[in-house]
Amino acid sequence: MKPHDLLRLRTDTPPFAGAPAWVAAALARAPYVVVRRARREGDTIAVGVRGRARNERFGAWLDPRHAAEVIAPEDLRHAAPRAGHDDHGARHERAALPAFELLRAIAPLLDAGGHAWGPSGSAGFELASGVETVTPTSDLDLVLRAPAPLSREEAAALFEALSSAARDAGTRVDVQVETRDGAFSLAEFARSTPRVMLRCADGPRLVADPWDAERTA
Repeated sequence: MKPHDLLRLRTDTPPFAGAPAWVAAALARAPYVVVRRARREGDTIAVGVRGRARNERFGAWLDPRHAAEVIAPEDLRHAAPRAGHDDHGARHERAALPAFELLRAIAPLLDAGGHAWGPSGSAGFELASGVETVTPTSDLDLVLRAPAPLSREEAAALFEALSSAARDAGTRVDVQVETRDGAFSLAEFARSTPRVMLRCADGPRLVADPWDAERTA
């Protein structure tokens, strides 16, 4: 189970200790949690629960035996959202939202790059759970698996291509590049800054080489 993976909880999963009141309602609506980047505590893994509001985020620890299914971002890269219904019961196509339009537009480009990739954030959550979480102003969050190094030139070209597609779709794209040690922002790496912020299980680090977390200069 890796950061950004979504876990569908078993029906017999016990309540999370110390959880605010909205957590139970959120899990009743969509029994999914996302794997967080943190050190494991014993046999448990770090997970997060998302509610309806942006400030409704709750971190917890889960025994892996309570996960009925693991859905990685790359499992969702060609998924399509279900049709939705407005307050009056009228059907509307969720696929027309800018974030989903952008996902379809950039899929061939990312597939051609040869890296495993997929949507995370609100788009990934909706595609996995079927619960409407993407809005007309939602960014598209992506995970790009890169166990081997990318060159700065390759990163800059990919960032520009994705940014251009995002502008055409009327939204924004945020790509987190996953290495064996952690994750960093494609946008930051593409700017050729001397060091980038690498998010690791034990906290963020400024590093010169995201594929060598110990190299800081």
